Amino acid sequence: MTQRPTLEEVARRAGVSRATVSRVVNGATTVAGPIQEAVRRAVAELGYVPNLAARSLVTHRTDSVALVLPEAATRVFSDDHFFPAIIRGVSRELEAADKQLVLMLAGSPAGHARVERYTTGRHVDGVLFASLHGADPLPGILADLGLPVVCSGRPLGGTTVPYVDVDHAGGVSRAVAHLVASGRRRIATIAGPQDMVAGIDRLTGYRDGVTAAGCPELIGYGDFTRASGAAAMQELLDRHPDLDAVFAASDLMAHGALRTLRRAGRRVPDDVSVIGFDDVSSAAYTDPPLTTVRQPILEIGRVMTRLLLRLAAGDPVDPFVVLPTTLVLRDSG
Repeated sequence: MTQRPTLEEVARRAGVSRATVSRVVNGATTVAGPIQEAVRRAVAELGYVPNLAARSLVTHRTDSVALVLPEAATRVFSDDHFFPAIIRGVSRELEAADKQLVLMLAGSPAGHARVERYTTGRHVDGVLFASLHGADPLPGILADLGLPVVCSGRPLGGTTVPYVDVDHAGGVSRAVAHLVASGRRRIATIAGPQDMVAGIDRLTGYRDGVTAAGCPELIGYGDFTRASGAAAMQELLDRHPDLDAVFAASDLMAHGALRTLRRAGRRVPDDVSVIGFDDVSSAAYTDPPLTTVRQPILEIGRVMTRLLLRLAAGDPVDPFVVLPTTLVLRDSG
């Protein structure tokens, strides 16, 4: 086997000292530009690979970022498009920055404790949180330790850390206004979990919309899954058989609602209009195609990561970013 090039060989090729090569490889900014270029050229020519463990000891950096998902594996690796889109967005930005992604699930007390031990031990340079439930104290704990933290969605419980979110309430209010403009007056909702900011804010948007239109509140609850959407739709039909529209707080719940309505003999949109939220890839292929509120999930992951990297570099940032949502009109509503 060919022997791996050493730091000394890079130094000889670049015509500098071993210490200078070490400083350049470890990201020091005190080395003059032409010398840095000579070292980088020598590294590329020789195919030198830095010792990451040694680099971490010198720089106190791991060049890795944790993405924490407080969900069970069965949920993360399900057909919920939110998780793969977030992971793709984060991965793209980290790859461009030459950083490693550490994916961590915290869907159980044991998993949450493991994540807390790992992150508070500073095995990563920063932490991204997505799909937070309730007033999880971990983002605040890590921020107090000086570790860069960014959340997907506004943290609940008064914790103040940087976050990237979307205009949930505004998007839903526009969806309800569209239903009202089309003549619907008995507009129900299948709300999401009320321990998540997305579920809370989308229900707020629904309430704002029906109140502004003088319509009654007709509310069922689900957990962002197809099965919960189907069950909540049946419950709403049992309680309010005269409903003429439903806003589901996720496209997957809307898929379940469409199935229940079809089984109940209700035509969509002739009898009942249906609108979802997310604009997942399958929304355009339901029967009928689903009107929905588009949130830029991939962009959420990318913006979160860019914000975290800027925080880690000590750059000034806007710590609270809210991305727009868009109403996508199709045949169901």
